Amino acid sequence: MTTRTTRETPLTAGLVPWPVARPRRLRTTPALRRLVAETRLSPADLVLPLFVKENATAPTPITSMPGVVQHTRDSVRKAAREAAEAGVGGVMLFAVPEHRDATGSQGVAPDGVLNRAIRDVVSEVGDELVVMADLCLDEFTDHGHCGVLRADGAVDNDATLDHYARMAVVQAEAGVHVVGPSGMMDGQVAAIRAALDAAGHTDVAILAYAAKYASSFYGPFRDAVESALRGDRRTYQMDPANAVEADREIRLDLAEGADVVMVKPALSSLDIVARAAAVADVPVAAYQVSGEYAMITAAAAAGWLDLDQAVVETLTAIRRAGATVILTYWAASAARRLR
Repeated sequence: MTTRTTRETPLTAGLVPWPVARPRRLRTTPALRRLVAETRLSPADLVLPLFVKENATAPTPITSMPGVVQHTRDSVRKAAREAAEAGVGGVMLFAVPEHRDATGSQGVAPDGVLNRAIRDVVSEVGDELVVMADLCLDEFTDHGHCGVLRADGAVDNDATLDHYARMAVVQAEAGVHVVGPSGMMDGQVAAIRAALDAAGHTDVAILAYAAKYASSFYGPFRDAVESALRGDRRTYQMDPANAVEADREIRLDLAEGADVVMVKPALSSLDIVARAAAVADVPVAAYQVSGEYAMITAAAAAGWLDLDQAVVETLTAIRRAGATVILTYWAASAARRLR
């Protein structure tokens, strides 16, 4: 009779002898790997950020983000339609206005570039995908900060909330499904929720940028929106050194009525995404930001990595960390590969 033996390890000590386990058995074919995959990535998990430039006559390439453009009114409709056909979950709209001022008045103008874009995209895709819009003043101010400034140059938190509340109502009237307050002002979710409800827009959801770090990875985005920022945003965006603070920010936004909470950036904050998933009882989003897009694209262009594999791997990592919604500039192309 043949006796089965196995090498004893700390994990097998004291157990009945049995052949050595071989996890590799479940990796032998693509079909088997797919069958036992612990993390599933779906086109519906993805949200495509789109930039709309006022009075543009043709899509304008963004040099620091190869493959991404500032859209015209017509081309943004086409991009939204293509995203819907690819099965993407949603789009997030950002504006590049012609005129900026100290209070970002174009952000609350019903005929401003962002609100026109919302109407255009909603009329194109209806409820086929979720239409979201950035709710912040940085794209509209001549100083590039996310709020109105006091005389000393600091952002006035409470005065900014009044602008956010008005901006939310105008976006809701344009037909937006979800607003995305990204300014990291204290109390922004509560102020926006109160304004939306008072105006009868109780069904408009809030995707709160709950843990948004003052990151070096936002540089290409500022090119995309032609930001006028002077200085930095470290007085209101989070210090990348802090994690417990992120828990507190997330809990505050949840208490104020956030429907989704987001961590930004994604790849350098995967631990925070996991903490958010543990804390939140609502969906967790993560934003694979412009700098992350740019560095992977540049490495692929240099032949240092395979772009398609890197895109799917990074998106899967964000999903594995706990995000159920992922904003990525690869949303449409990744969705087509995943289908």
